[in-house]
Amino acid sequence: MEKIAVLAYSGGLDTSCCLKLLEDKYGYKVVSVCVDVGQPEEEIKEVEEKAKKLGVLKHYTIDAKEEFVKDYIYRAIKANAMYEGYPLSTALARPLIAHKVVEVALKENAEAVAHGCTGKGNDQFRFETTIRIKAPHLKIIAPIRDLNLTRQEEIEYAKEKGIPIPTESKKYSIDENLWGRSIEGSELENPNFIPPEEIYAWTKNPLEDKNEEIVEIEFKEGVPISINGEKLEPVELIKKANEIAGRHGVGRIDIIEDRIIGLKSRENYECPGAILLLTTHKALEQLVLTRDELRFKEIVDSLYGELIYKGLWFDPLREDLDAFINKTQERVTGTVKVKLFGGSVRVVSRESPYALYSKELVSFDEKEIDQKELAGMVKYHGLQAMLYELVKRKYIH
Repeated sequence: MEKIAVLAYSGGLDTSCCLKLLEDKYGYKVVSVCVDVGQPEEEIKEVEEKAKKLGVLKHYTIDAKEEFVKDYIYRAIKANAMYEGYPLSTALARPLIAHKVVEVALKENAEAVAHGCTGKGNDQFRFETTIRIKAPHLKIIAPIRDLNLTRQEEIEYAKEKGIPIPTESKKYSIDENLWGRSIEGSELENPNFIPPEEIYAWTKNPLEDKNEEIVEIEFKEGVPISINGEKLEPVELIKKANEIAGRHGVGRIDIIEDRIIGLKSRENYECPGAILLLTTHKALEQLVLTRDELRFKEIVDSLYGELIYKGLWFDPLREDLDAFINKTQERVTGTVKVKLFGGSVRVVSRESPYALYSKELVSFDEKEIDQKELAGMVKYHGLQAMLYELVKRKYIH
């Protein structure tokens, strides 16, 4: 019987070399899988054509866009999921892609699954953790990492095997899905290099934005359901958010990121829709959740983002955190308006039937609160600090 390996295939240099290496070095027939989580349509078609030209046994194209939004992006919104200051897009999609690859491997009775990750990045953790959780019996092969190949060695191998080399015509390495776009490689690896305007595709140059725009986002139980009063299906809503925020230059992020293995890397992201939706969601939470809920949820949200980043989406802790988060989101219903201009998102109004805000109590023009009653509360606020100061004056020199 033929040995089959199922390859997570993107059509790039790494996975194209993997396809041939699996045949030449490992003796496998290859089934390739491309999971559509919002890449450009033309790219999806090109990937399938390329896989067939390179001689795969079979190719699968799986449309997972709606599942990605409903089961991943919406959860990330409810958790305000970020890592070191940016919304997680690539990291959020990897467990879903890996899960789909496993499903194909089980269907094809494959012996192994393969990916094109190097040993320096984060994706090796994200793919392999999901694979081992979902199908621990499957063998995992990472040819680029396992053979310790450099980029130049890959290019030479590709030339030898007649594999088109995208790096010769495409300057930067780009990963794109509905939730964001990452751009890396070439001069961008130098943290002292100023990125040129050409790296951006989703966002207008903020300096060219001449007209501010007020946008209203409506949420129901923590999930966005409409933009400017227009109810939209999940995938269309995310696309619309990207389009609106992108035309005002919102969502450009340039950071030094700490990878899982400890390396620092310079990363550039475009995530206009994510910034718009996360900003409005957080503003609505501030209106409806208590101070202690918000304080504890910040801890939970931070941990949630870290689990996503590290590829631990299917860890039971993520499901435990979801239970708390979903409980808080029962009241996160309402609308938030933001002003978009020149790359910025500024909250200008928010409204909810569950608002904990009371105009009567907070207004300086109302007598709902008898101000005299606060004197005793204020008197003993900071009592221990006062006692410490007395002790310090007496005994500490």
